[in-house]
Amino acid sequence: MAEEKKPYQAAKPATAVKKTDEKLSFGQRTKKWWREMKSELKKVSWPGTKQVTNNTLVALVSMFISAVVLWGFDELAQMVIRLLIDIGA
Repeated sequence: MAEEKKPYQAAKPATAVKKTDEKLSFGQRTKKWWREMKSELKKVSWPGTKQVTNNTLVALVSMFISAVVLWGFDELAQMVIRLLIDIGA
């Protein structure tokens, strides 16, 4: 005998947090905000000292290389402009 297929039944809907219509005072909203922020910060995966040091070095080296490249383009542009001025004069 063939088994009968049961019709699809959706899972029970999650109960939503009931929102109150009353507006919280400034102090209550501030406390709630700090409490939620503190809760979220506990979930953050903070990097270790070695990773922070490595990332800092990579950033500094990248900035140094970019500065050297920009300086080189600037010097080249100055030379071209001086050459054009000397030719025109």
